[in-house]
Amino acid sequence: MDYVCTKYFAGRTDQIKEYNVAVEALGRPASFDPRKDSIVRVEAFRLRKRLKQYYEQEGSGHALRIAIPPGQYVPQFLEKGPAALDESPEAIADENAELLALPPAADSEVALLPAPAEPRAGRWPRKWTRLAASIGLPLAVVAIAAGGLLFLRWPAKSGNASRATAAPMVSDADEIRILAGSLGSRYVDRLGNNWSGDRFFQGGSVFAAPNHVISGTPDPELYRSRREGDFSYDIPLKPGVYELHLYFAETLFGENNTAGGGESSRVFRIFINGAPGLWAFDVLSDAAGSNTADEKVFKDISPAPDGKLHLQFAGLVNNVPFLNALEIVPGIPGKMRPVRIAVLSRSYTDQHGHVWGADRYFSRGCTVARSEPVRNTPDPDLFRAERFGNFTYAIPVAEGRYNVTLQFAESWFGPGQPGGGGPGSRAFDVYCNGVALLRNFDVFRAAGGDHRAVERTFNGIAPNAQGKIVLSFVPVTNYACVNAIEVADEKE
Repeated sequence: MDYVCTKYFAGRTDQIKEYNVAVEALGRPASFDPRKDSIVRVEAFRLRKRLKQYYEQEGSGHALRIAIPPGQYVPQFLEKGPAALDESPEAIADENAELLALPPAADSEVALLPAPAEPRAGRWPRKWTRLAASIGLPLAVVAIAAGGLLFLRWPAKSGNASRATAAPMVSDADEIRILAGSLGSRYVDRLGNNWSGDRFFQGGSVFAAPNHVISGTPDPELYRSRREGDFSYDIPLKPGVYELHLYFAETLFGENNTAGGGESSRVFRIFINGAPGLWAFDVLSDAAGSNTADEKVFKDISPAPDGKLHLQFAGLVNNVPFLNALEIVPGIPGKMRPVRIAVLSRSYTDQHGHVWGADRYFSRGCTVARSEPVRNTPDPDLFRAERFGNFTYAIPVAEGRYNVTLQFAESWFGPGQPGGGGPGSRAFDVYCNGVALLRNFDVFRAAGGDHRAVERTFNGIAPNAQGKIVLSFVPVTNYACVNAIEVADEKE
């Protein structure tokens, strides 16, 4: 802020350019390339938001205000009143698109602009600007100092609340998928599901984290934006029973993130139709790490008497709640929909019409495709790939008891196979939430040979305190492996 204002009053506005700001003010080397490093745009974006927030709150009494128009770095000095920025939908869309499309600064998060709610104010006439530059310099210096202090001390969060989007009286589909804070109109995930941009919300601010690597998901795009603050969703639904999925990934706090900290850095509550859904919820703790996908599942969800599902996100003390995405799908009264996972890159429909989704909820391990058909099964294509190594699946479920079925086929070891050998060539343990389900399991021996399907089912499995069924595959001799996993409500 000091840099651009000093240049302004020196009459050198021609030098207030992205390259100059990066090298002279932000310490980037002379080799700075704005196509590869968007530090200036990111910091200018943050500064605009903080200035706007400052003048709406403790600086509301200042007669002279500083503004940095979107897409520019030359400051403007304005009369008391709303900042004279171009906040038209076109200008906002252009700036947000630029921030999301180009490589952002390292470890940065960006607060995206909400759609404008009020007409923009007029600019000062040029003669007033000249007057401010000539006789109002002390006041300008005070404003510059205030702006510099804001730049250094204000957190990266935005306090601006977005307007609620217009909503139809009833939803036009039985399945609703929303990317919280997203300006995009449509995204298709690995399972072929369509996700819309943000809608049905009230309050909160919009943030984007386009450069974070999100682990534990084949669809990191679900976690590239978020709505943050005290906000709510009022989602119109047809009468019926639904299943609700909420998606989170902590990209601000935790290891290798901007704000640092760890568990307890952000704790909040979620109310579903006025009743507690999650109480003292800590995403970083629940996901067992930062930048890690986390999913919470709720069954037996129905609209309130007004025909809407009401979700309220409320902070605890100074903690700020957030949400990355939400999904609402038709439910089954009293139980959760089955979760079927095939170690494939696409969904598969078996001979019974059951859909097995592509591989997900895993950490570690490797996958390999298998070409030779598997016998002893009506669905040999379910075994076209396997995950092997020392790996884990953390499958989110609602409260209840579940039957867990694991599908295996030995496609590496055996007479005439690439790995040779036979019984005893591979053995591994399988644990569920820390309790052993299988010890020294030998797929070849259990199936009676190679390329033969074998399954193991375990009943009465309860999720852990984080609402997950955690399956750990631990090698004993050579690598552990699995081809498919099914988790079905015990009431099925």
